[in-house]
Amino acid sequence: MNIFRLVGDLSHVLAILILLVKIWRTRSCSGISGKSQVLFAIVYTARYLDLITAFISTYNTIMKIVFLAASYATLYLMYIKFKATYDHHHDTFRIELLLIPAAILALLVNHAYEPLEILWTFSIYLESVAILPQLFLVSKTGEAESITSHYLFALGLYRGLYILNWIYRYYAENHYDLIAIVAGIVQTVLYCDFFYLYITKVLKGQKLQLPA
Repeated sequence: MNIFRLVGDLSHVLAILILLVKIWRTRSCSGISGKSQVLFAIVYTARYLDLITAFISTYNTIMKIVFLAASYATLYLMYIKFKATYDHHHDTFRIELLLIPAAILALLVNHAYEPLEILWTFSIYLESVAILPQLFLVSKTGEAESITSHYLFALGLYRGLYILNWIYRYYAENHYDLIAIVAGIVQTVLYCDFFYLYITKVLKGQKLQLPA
């Protein structure tokens, strides 16, 4: 554990809380991609199956349970409780174009040919692109609400801080995971355009608009 990982985890939790509070308070899923939330649920499920096979620490276990519970709670709110507000007409990204390549890549490039290891690797690859349906939705509708923008920024900040965590661990512990690092860089790059618009527009009180 180091400060970059801790703040990164807190940023991740903040992103999830922002999303849940937004949906609950507005009683609406408007502007939120259900496709991205499905992908994140798959990511956490595949990655945290080790909850039933290994114990690392209390902190680790709690965080895994929080991410799993929050992810499925989000799906419940979007697809059941407030499904009438879900914009399925614009949320049309074909997630099989992300799922299939991630699964194939996990089978080809991993640390060990073991079920849990392959699932972990699959989750890493899939997480790096899971935000694409959300960015596609924002681009398609032309703009994003401020609260949605805050959610995306906190989510991107989490990934950026994890890159600093990996740099720290390399120099302080002589430890690195090339698969996680490359996937994390890809994910961070996807947020770059959004980060620029967030800083130059949203923080100044303007609505965020992505090019179609």
